[in-house]
Amino acid sequence: MKVLVAVKRAIDYNVKVRVKADNSGVDLTNAKMSINPFCEIAVEEAVRLKEKGVATEVVVVSIGDKACQEQIRTALALGADRGIQVDTAENLDSLQVAKILQKVVEQEAPQLVILGKQSIDSDNNQTGQMLAALTQMPQGTFASEVAVDGDSVAVTREIDGGLQTVKLSLPAVVTTDLRLNEPRYASLPNIMKAKRKPLDVINAADLGVNLTSNVTTLKVTPPPVREGGVKVADVAELVDKLKNEAKVIS
Repeated sequence: MKVLVAVKRAIDYNVKVRVKADNSGVDLTNAKMSINPFCEIAVEEAVRLKEKGVATEVVVVSIGDKACQEQIRTALALGADRGIQVDTAENLDSLQVAKILQKVVEQEAPQLVILGKQSIDSDNNQTGQMLAALTQMPQGTFASEVAVDGDSVAVTREIDGGLQTVKLSLPAVVTTDLRLNEPRYASLPNIMKAKRKPLDVINAADLGVNLTSNVTTLKVTPPPVREGGVKVADVAELVDKLKNEAKVIS
């Protein structure tokens, strides 16, 4: 069984994000970039399926310029077999990414596609669902457990009311939640081996997808600075401040 995993290059979650002076976007100058954490969980799950003998090949795909090859190589060091870079310098929205992944799915014909449920930069939580719709595959989102059994996969997914298990016929699309697994660290020998693993580059323009974005960013602003707390003398003063200053009670 072939498993296709999509990974995204994003600012490392330990980095404090800075907004550009003109509020046109996020300042990426000298910022440390990593695999989006949810995508890293997707890679780990695919590698575990291979270690169990369920998957025979794990293919990692990333969309972006040459810089995203760093994240592909990281995924290869974690245990993936082969990488694909869809080369484009365009700033793509979720639907365009899903359409590009649809073309890759058509070419690779995987039995299982695993994506992170969302990226930590845009937090849209859209691409997996859109890809499932475009490929007409069943989908299991927010997965906290994935169990492949023959021609089907059981996905335990996190919902507001607790846990829900859905059984999907393969091929299928699964998006990962935080509690699915804990990604491993890449060892130095595997990092060296990853440099020799195949990585194919496909020009996004050759896939026949319209790369013109329909999303316009008007302004990017940092969150408001949190004000310092104050110590109140008694309950009466606390209630007064909650009522008249914070206006959270009436």
